[in-house]
This record gives sequence, C-alpha cells and structure tokens, in this order.
Amino acid sequence: MIGFLLRAVVTAIGLWLATQWVPGVHINDTATLLIAGVLLGVVNAIVKPVAFILTLPVTIITLGLFLFVLNAAMVALVAWMLPGFHVTDFKAALLTAIVVWIVSWIGSWFIGKRAK
Repeated sequence: MIGFLLRAVVTAIGLWLATQWVPGVHINDTATLLIAGVLLGVVNAIVKPVAFILTLPVTIITLGLFLFVLNAAMVALVAWMLPGFHVTDFKAALLTAIVVWIVSWIGSWFIGKRAK
C-alpha cells in the first residue's frame, strides 16, 4: 500500500508539472491533484490493461507508438471523471501523458524496490 501511495505522489508531481508546462491542462487545487494521481494509478492498473489487449494489433502495427495514444486516453479519462481536472484537447492529454511518464520513470529510479 505504501508503494502505491508513493507512486501516486510521484504521478501527482508529474501532473503538477504538466499543469505548469503544458497549455490546456488545469487542476483546481491540491486535493484534486492528489486525487488525480491516485485515480490515474487506479485507471492505469484496471482500465489500461484491458485497453492494451483490445488495441494490441494497432500497437504491433505501429511498433508500440500507439501506447502514447493509449496513455493520453487514460489521462483524458481521468480528466473526464474528476471535476477540477481539465484537459482541453488531445495534444494536451498527450503531452501530459509524456510528462507524467518521464517524471514517473525518474521517480521509480529514486524509489526503487521500496515501491513494490
């Protein structure tokens, strides 16, 4: 449980950076930011594997580049479900997914095995 919460905080940091760097992304307050981090983790754990299996042929044909679209769709889904988290268009969702991915990658490097 501690590992999931650490990853949710890292995801929230990535979302906060996306609100600073990506035009078209806005989060109303800190509580919404933390809930968005947790919700994005839940969506990535439950919805993303199903969506990945359903889109596997497209992912193979595009040599994995469709995963960026899938990640953007997960960010857009969280923005749709959570009041106070706004993403204006696909470009903003895609750039947000990339920022969150980079921050999560760096965070995983620092957290290491403690988050498992």
